[in-house]
Amino acid sequence: MRLLVVEDDEAMSSMLCRGLRRAGYAVDAVATGTDAVWSVTETDYDAVVLDAMIPPPDGFEVCRRARAADRWVPILMLTARDAVDDKVRGLDAGADDYLTKPFALDELLARVRALIRRGPQQRPTVLRVDDLVLDPAGHTVHRADTAIDLSPREFSLLHELMRHAGETLSRTHLIEHVWDFAYDGGSNMVDVYIRHLRDKVDRPFGRSTIQTVRGAGYRLG
Repeated sequence: MRLLVVEDDEAMSSMLCRGLRRAGYAVDAVATGTDAVWSVTETDYDAVVLDAMIPPPDGFEVCRRARAADRWVPILMLTARDAVDDKVRGLDAGADDYLTKPFALDELLARVRALIRRGPQQRPTVLRVDDLVLDPAGHTVHRADTAIDLSPREFSLLHELMRHAGETLSRTHLIEHVWDFAYDGGSNMVDVYIRHLRDKVDRPFGRSTIQTVRGAGYRLG
């Protein structure tokens, strides 16, 4: 297993590298955001330990650039700041986990092991299907640079369809993933909300992105 450590504090970088190597990992280390972006895009690492506050671009921007380049290596972000806003910012930028300094090395090693078990699965921070763009963090939807106002339920339904773009999703699947356990209505509610979505994201733009698969459900693509 090969890891990348991105940390500009020499003492901290040295400690991390020693601990990870003792645990059996091959470790590369860089100290700047520029080197981190290059390393992540050029090398297939099994995980990255990334400090948030490094010479520019900072760790948040490194995450964003890595994901924008379709690099899905698991990223553990480190920071000396424990404010909730910073954690949210890091996770929304594309980090998979967040650890606040100071930390126990055993905990960091456990988190790295957990990330490696997940593997480099695609986890885009913003969903795109052609010119339809959904931002889960900002709770916004755009088509061809035009903002689309959706209700919370419509947003959740579109989110699920875009997460599985190209797949046919049954009404049962959509009810299970968009509605909660308290829902006791029929599957026709899905049809109602699909019509609402089409009226907002398709028809005004002359599109037919949301397709009905007769007898099976709905597909976006």
